[in-house]
Amino acid sequence: MTAHPEASSLNAALTAFAVEHLRAAGHAVRVSDLYAMKWKAAVDADDVPDHPADRRLDVLAAHEEATLAGRLTPDVDAEQEKVRWSDAVVLQFPLWWFSVPAILKGWFDRVFTNGFAHGPAVPPPYTEGALGGRRALVSVTIGARESAFSDRGVHGRLADVLHPVQHGLLWFTGMAPLDPFAVYGTVDLPAERFEAAKREYGRRLDGLFADEPVPFRPLTDEYDQDMRLRPGLEEPGTTGLDLHVRPEEHRDSAHPPSSAA
Repeated sequence: MTAHPEASSLNAALTAFAVEHLRAAGHAVRVSDLYAMKWKAAVDADDVPDHPADRRLDVLAAHEEATLAGRLTPDVDAEQEKVRWSDAVVLQFPLWWFSVPAILKGWFDRVFTNGFAHGPAVPPPYTEGALGGRRALVSVTIGARESAFSDRGVHGRLADVLHPVQHGLLWFTGMAPLDPFAVYGTVDLPAERFEAAKREYGRRLDGLFADEPVPFRPLTDEYDQDMRLRPGLEEPGTTGLDLHVRPEEHRDSAHPPSSAA
């Protein structure tokens, strides 16, 4: 999955590198280039063709009805099929205004429908549920320097900035996200740093099915009925978003899957 409007951008180069690297390792790869696809980002009534024009659009209910009836639009249906097919999802994007580009957010809005990625018809969120069994790797390019995204950096820790993606989109739907891969200082990236970034990215891609994912806590085991973390599970002094990551986790890697989207 790649989201940058320029075909000769750093993001496009990293996407091409990842595809080549994964295929050379024997993996099957499908690519969704959202800008090249002219992806429609906004959710509206056109996403549910059978929805009566005179009926109020309840997006969650309409999405669930269309999903379960197999009546989503062909573009959304095709992207859901890619997710079902995949054993891992790699997201490549520039960090714009501390988030994903709007077109990528629109992909999540339209593809992760109620009844497919969440909702009463699928396992609960924040578990290895609806889209469980899949790895996820965020690869992000950032114009700022790395120190600005440190624990005392003015922009905050990158793990906190990407928490809505890592925890709220990927882990919420059951995927197991790895620590993100980031390339900093990309406004004017010299060739030697790009080569170094590719070497490190290759190492991360080699660990796509072997590296330990971020040990986010499962909702069903460690939270009460109000969806609040049960007392005593955190290390003393832990606050904020760190509460939702287990301090120690050792997860067994199953047999390495072989397809990525």
